[in-house]
Amino acid sequence: MAKIEMEWKGGNAFESAHDDGIVLIDNPAEGEESRGMRPKALMLSSLAGCSALDIVSLLKKMRAEVDDLKIDVSAELTDEHPKIYKDVVMTYKFYGSDFKKDKIQKAIDLSVDQYCGVMGMFRKFTDVAIEVEYHES
Repeated sequence: MAKIEMEWKGGNAFESAHDDGIVLIDNPAEGEESRGMRPKALMLSSLAGCSALDIVSLLKKMRAEVDDLKIDVSAELTDEHPKIYKDVVMTYKFYGSDFKKDKIQKAIDLSVDQYCGVMGMFRKFTDVAIEVEYHES
């Protein structure tokens, strides 16, 4: 069972604690400095993080490691309330040389189609497009 404990930190800031760590969530009023990520941005971070963990692990097992991996996630919000994400685009950016592109693509496919539970949740309410970029060093 997953469980977090949320504690109000004043203003619009909350601390979310889990056995694995703590995250600060905020939605500052105009003119206030943000002390954390907004809840919807955390969702996009969770999507990228879930897939990134899968891919790094899979690439290591496949002996197809890369120098670096960055994932950009962008999404539009619907106009009507509750505003939810639509048209999500995940761009995987691989950095290094001598890429084993077939293995990298297999790792992406396994993450996107099978292993990433956050992706599975997102696909219950929106489409997620996947893009891949290779940056040779």
